Amino acid sequence: MVRRKHERSGAPADLLVIGLGNPGEQYAKTRHNAGFWVVDELVRRHGGRLRRGKRDHAESDVIRIGDKLVAVAVPITFYNEAGRAAGALVQRHGIIDVSRLLVVHDELDLPVGRMKLKIGGGLAGNNGLKSIRAHLRSDVFSRLRVGVGKPESGTMTGRDWVLKRPSRAERPLLERIVADAADAVEYLAVSDIEATMNRFNSR
Repeated sequence: MVRRKHERSGAPADLLVIGLGNPGEQYAKTRHNAGFWVVDELVRRHGGRLRRGKRDHAESDVIRIGDKLVAVAVPITFYNEAGRAAGALVQRHGIIDVSRLLVVHDELDLPVGRMKLKIGGGLAGNNGLKSIRAHLRSDVFSRLRVGVGKPESGTMTGRDWVLKRPSRAERPLLERIVADAADAVEYLAVSDIEATMNRFNSR
């Protein structure tokens, strides 16, 4: 368990969920914004409203799931600078145990319609996760990887793939996995990471 020493500057939270993506309408429906989609689904379900903080580099809210307070946020920086928001939000919401930070992001190495929850481990070249590690000085945060598949070999780069909109055939699968990912977050809020992994990683 990694603990950070800092002064809390806002409402405490039992869990902090940060969805990765890029701000702006031109990116809103691209695969790279899968993390944003999951946060939006949680906000919709629980009657929240994302608001821009003065120093958080993010739009965020605190919602209640069961008897737990869950801070949810999407950075207003670009994807590769997400650590600026993560560092500010961890401090604001008193996240001492970094495993109670859950980062939701798109994953090329999982097929469309699959997801995987994990704690720590490799960053697989994900620059958003690298930025978060740099700002927190720890990689022992939780990740919820939302599968967006990958392009056929030789057709385009992974970067180009995630910055494009999913095909019509992919959209129902992505809608389902976003809903499943939101279910997993709700379960994690009132449970623990091991139980949540056992329940949802087999899907």
